[in-house]
This record gives sequence, C-alpha cells and structure tokens, in this order.
Amino acid sequence: MKELIKLIAQSLVDNPEQVTVDEIEGAHTSVIELKVAKEDMGKVIGKKGNTAHAMRLILSAASAKIKKRTVLEIVE
Repeated sequence: MKELIKLIAQSLVDNPEQVTVDEIEGAHTSVIELKVAKEDMGKVIGKKGNTAHAMRLILSAASAKIKKRTVLEIVE
C-alpha cells in the first residue's frame, strides 16, 4: 500500500524527491502518512479535495483485497 501511494503522489507533484510515505500498522488498520513539499500540497489534495478522495478510494479498494482497513493522511 505504501508503494502504491508513493507512486501516485510522485506522478502528481513537481518535486517527486520530496515525497515521503510512512506506514503505521495496527492489527486491523494501517495508517499511511503522506508528506510532500509545501508548494505541491495543492496538487495532491486537488480542487475541492477530489484528488485526495480518489487516492483514498484506490487505497481502500486495494486494501479490501487483503482484508485490511487502510487510512490515508496527508500531513504538512
């Protein structure tokens, strides 16, 4: 899941080398924290949050396949 989010985020931003993804795993839920450069934050979130919503939708579909809940947090 971590690599999936990193690949998507790097393709969206102007500074792909500044994309970092951390995963905090629990028993039934994983939290993925995405950090990008400040000037790329708008590209990752998108207009009205549409891009972030699409990334969360892809992540939930992929995590449902392995029967685990995954949450995406975009942090500054």
